[in-house]
Amino acid sequence: MDRNTQIIRTSVIGIVANVLLAAFKALVGILASSIAIIMDAVNNLSDALSSVITIVGTKLSERPADRKHPFGFGRIEYFSAIIIAVIVLSTGVTSLIESVKKIFNPTEPTYTTTTLIVIVVAIVVKLVLGQYVKRKGQQLKSDALIASGADALFDAVITLATLVSAGVMLLWHVSLDGVLGALISLVIIKAGVEMLASPVNELLGAKVSPELVSDVKREVMAFDGVHGVYDIILHNYGPNVMIGSLHISVPDTMTAYDIHGLTRKISTQIFDKHGIILTVGVYSLATGDNRRADLQKKVLQTLAAKNEIVQVHGFYYNENDRRLSVDVVPDITVHDDAALIAQLTADIQPIVPDMTVTIIVDHNYSE
Repeated sequence: MDRNTQIIRTSVIGIVANVLLAAFKALVGILASSIAIIMDAVNNLSDALSSVITIVGTKLSERPADRKHPFGFGRIEYFSAIIIAVIVLSTGVTSLIESVKKIFNPTEPTYTTTTLIVIVVAIVVKLVLGQYVKRKGQQLKSDALIASGADALFDAVITLATLVSAGVMLLWHVSLDGVLGALISLVIIKAGVEMLASPVNELLGAKVSPELVSDVKREVMAFDGVHGVYDIILHNYGPNVMIGSLHISVPDTMTAYDIHGLTRKISTQIFDKHGIILTVGVYSLATGDNRRADLQKKVLQTLAAKNEIVQVHGFYYNENDRRLSVDVVPDITVHDDAALIAQLTADIQPIVPDMTVTIIVDHNYSE
């Protein structure tokens, strides 16, 4: 069963559970002639909305790529998660407002055996449902499912608070509805903000996991002829589509044919294993006993000795054009690229006084 099918099936289970719970509450409410329980049943039907949103978002994300969206519609899942997170956040805000009202204008609630039974059943159903949906969301890396599961768990917590308040009222005749409601509302608001942060960060272009970057780097380095992996950039276009690029350094003795075959093998393996559409660039590594190799060693050693430089690569030397260029990755504390380039150029120029030196500042986007 593929990922999207599992997400939809899990969401359907959420809808069915909420509908059955609503039917149970409605039946009890009708038999007990309780408008409050019947209205709570209607509320359970609205709770199924998060599961419906997840299904709609998942189905829309399956749309094939077109000319305007060449990488598909996978990011729609992030919008689904945002909508559900907003629902959770609005629930917390609404609950906080009502709870604060109860603190300043407390009312004495009345609880019957029927009401308590409904509360207990609702807690059990919501806890089981919330844990299941959230766990599946984590397994499938679905922010929408995680948010939907959290929504059900918060419903259970709110209902549990109602049960605790009912117990305190029956035993000690003290109403804690407002205080407990306010505390739980604050927890829900905090969780809603956190749930909102994840999909928003993905849409903004959050950095991919360090573990994935490390795996890609290690696997590419394992290919014969690869002496270094640099400039890794990866972009998410939904949970199932990722595009990226990187550079490898290869000996300057390799032919274009050999390089073509090597980059093709790398891109194929990374796509098969990680689903990443990868573009592989090439840096030439000077080999042998010649002026180019000697200059490469001196320049790289000079730059690598600088405290503000994290990495040096991409050395290029052309005697005919009288040009030398090299890429550097500065420390995160460096903010003035122009000043850094001027400083490093001054350090390198004495090594090649008759050449034009070009320092290219790269930034670490993945590691």
